[in-house]
Amino acid sequence: MSSRTPSARAGARHGWLQALATVLAGLVAMGLVAALGLWAAGAADLPDNAFPRVVTATVVTAVGGAVELFGNADGLADTEAALTVMPLSVTLTGALVIAAGFLRPLRHGAVGSAGELAGWAARIAVLWLLALLGLSFASHQTFEVPLGEGLLDDLGDLFGLSPEVGFTTDVPLTAFFGLLWLAGVLVLALLVSRGAPLPARLLRLHASVRPAAYAVVALLLAYVVIGVVVGLVVAGTRGHPAQTFAVLLLGLPNLVWPALTIGLGATWDGRVEGPFGLPMPQVLDEVLRTPDVSTLNLGTLAEHDGRVWWLLVADVVLLPAAGWLMARRSPARTPAWRHAVHMAVALALATLMICLVGRVSARYGLSVLGIGDLGGDLSGQLFLRPHLWGAVGLAVLWGLAAGFLGASLAQRLARHSDTHEGPAR
Repeated sequence: MSSRTPSARAGARHGWLQALATVLAGLVAMGLVAALGLWAAGAADLPDNAFPRVVTATVVTAVGGAVELFGNADGLADTEAALTVMPLSVTLTGALVIAAGFLRPLRHGAVGSAGELAGWAARIAVLWLLALLGLSFASHQTFEVPLGEGLLDDLGDLFGLSPEVGFTTDVPLTAFFGLLWLAGVLVLALLVSRGAPLPARLLRLHASVRPAAYAVVALLLAYVVIGVVVGLVVAGTRGHPAQTFAVLLLGLPNLVWPALTIGLGATWDGRVEGPFGLPMPQVLDEVLRTPDVSTLNLGTLAEHDGRVWWLLVADVVLLPAAGWLMARRSPARTPAWRHAVHMAVALALATLMICLVGRVSARYGLSVLGIGDLGGDLSGQLFLRPHLWGAVGLAVLWGLAAGFLGASLAQRLARHSDTHEGPAR
């Protein structure tokens, strides 16, 4: 005879339904953003009705999944293709929706103990894994590569060559990284939300970790909001609105979060050649489209567009504001130096995350009987990578300063408020 009461069994069933709603909401939101972004980028015109599979592949890469490119040219031609990029607009959308669904029952006290919290997270993880497997098996497509005109086309006709490239999903890696991504989203949601109850053993995190996590997440979202405003202005004033909306819907954080690190003084290396490009802002394409690897920082960008110094201004304003927000959510008697340390650690971790997920690498090449040499008009590459530890070190220094300034400002405002409210009491 089962020891579980009818109410417990009903609660478990209700938990599965809530978990299913959370997972489905996250996937639908990610799929919608990915589809709109790809449509704006022109992917709806892909042959062989490939658009739905490109959308699923985009969602897979957005959660850290491994989508592999392959080529097939019947042994008489060489093809090379590789792509490493996370469409962070899709990633952020899914994270926000799933985090909201995960926190909703916690805020209403439906989950309290560590066991109940783990059970609620496990339900979401099981359903998320099943969804990832379905998306992975659906993300497979092959395209025929046109050889163009001239000698390569003549050779293709002579030998009956039909070079193909396509993509498929590494299912085990996708399942692993997809679950790791989900775990990160759920843990961060718990750390950011002040209303979600924590198990007794983790209550100390409420005062020490949650304010800093909330402040840094707010900082990252503020940069996204600023990026949206700038993107809308660009779309309305400089033309090419479809291209701009494609960037907003697929890769806005890929631009604004590295911009945050560049404002800190960080350096990125990169190069653009061939048909690849960076559609927004144009200054990135100008700096990176050189024969050799280019350096991307405040100095090199300012040589092409002096407005880049606004990145430094934005950091000077927004980081102390984040420090002030952290201090406002912290216990009143916390010393300023402790705020500084908390902010430094949180900003360093955020910068590490940006440097890891903000890397971009793409390469494509085709050679028929050695002609083309995987270069020329039928090839191209694009990559962008950070000086990782330099960026993290700068984030620590900025975090210490921003945390201390923000805490000092919060304490001064609190004393000023007490001074004016005291006589009224």
